[in-house]
Amino acid sequence: QVQLVESGGGLVEPGGSLRLSCAASGSIFDISAMDWYRRAPGKQRELVATITTGGYTNYADSVKGRFTISRDNAKNTVYLQMDSLKPEDTAVYYCSARQGLYTHWGQGTQVTVSS
Repeated sequence: QVQLVESGGGLVEPGGSLRLSCAASGSIFDISAMDWYRRAPGKQRELVATITTGGYTNYADSVKGRFTISRDNAKNTVYLQMDSLKPEDTAVYYCSARQGLYTHWGQGTQVTVSS
């Protein structure tokens, strides 16, 4: 089993920055990729960013140039650096880990962008 714990969410003004963290523990030896998703009120879940074990990264068009996904293998942690935040980035952000045919999920962390 894999456990994922997100942190770093909060309230920030438009144009501000936040860094989300996702700490993985448990049976993490064959995770192929980790993703950040978000779900805004009244909207469907959206894939925000991906990082694979090979270091490949991919981003949703809505966050390209503003968000950066990275990882620290020594700490088993994936980060999402979010800059130039907009009110439309307000959502619950979830970390997920792909392991074979299964996807593990964290509990989510709220990000609110408002003045």
